Amino acid sequence: MIFAVLSAIKIPIDIFPQLNLPTIYVIESYGGMSPQQMEGFFSTRLQDQFLYVNGIKNISTKNIQGLTMLKISFYESTNMAEAQAQIALQVNRAMKFFPPGALPPQVIRYDASSLPVGQLVMSAPGRSLKEIYDMAATRIRPMFASVPGLSAPPPFGANSRSITVNADPNKLRSYNLTPDQVVEALAKFNAMSPSGNLRIDNTMFTTTVNSLVKKSDEFGDIPIKTKNGVSVLVKDVARVADASDITVDYALINGKRSVYIPIVKTADASTGRWCRV
Repeated sequence: MIFAVLSAIKIPIDIFPQLNLPTIYVIESYGGMSPQQMEGFFSTRLQDQFLYVNGIKNISTKNIQGLTMLKISFYESTNMAEAQAQIALQVNRAMKFFPPGALPPQVIRYDASSLPVGQLVMSAPGRSLKEIYDMAATRIRPMFASVPGLSAPPPFGANSRSITVNADPNKLRSYNLTPDQVVEALAKFNAMSPSGNLRIDNTMFTTTVNSLVKKSDEFGDIPIKTKNGVSVLVKDVARVADASDITVDYALINGKRSVYIPIVKTADASTGRWCRV
């Protein structure tokens, strides 16, 4: 009877058993490239590096506009922790050959027993959808990190905040400027760098050069170049706006747009425990 009670309390209750499928996904995004370019610049280079990894059974790729995904299948007897470490190492080596500006690929180990166990829906009458999304991503999502057996993907249902700079081609030509010069000016004047220490008597102060833009309107005051003693500003050739990113997901709760976070359990967690909670 004692062992029966302990088993009922401690044995995990789940829909699926812990499958431990030997599969790893590598995902890389690069905006503006065609599927053929994604295959040539990213997919092929990654596959060449993965030939050094032991235990690979098969590699399949999927290339679409601005995105490539590699599915790496291993043999059943493979140590997946070691395999994931080797994949991450080869990804770092392959990054040396990526085009400029490419972000590090995502290395994700797939497990079919990791399932959503709930959805946390957020709404606020006095706040915009963008504000709710920022609060969910920066304040609410990190709270799940301290809960054992749970993980929370990024929020869905809203657009991320983006500062857009729309340059006017006619104004650029009138000032003899190129779009690359506008981009260089934005990157140069929106940076933070250390400048050293300042010693006054027996006190030493740490000084920094902080030219980061705090408000979106300040992007328009960034100088691009000086012509005839007059500085050409970004707002002279472009329109700066505090906007949102392209819509990629859409959530309707009771007929209104909302933001939600899917709550996902890890492979070794008990679904029955979260159902009781």
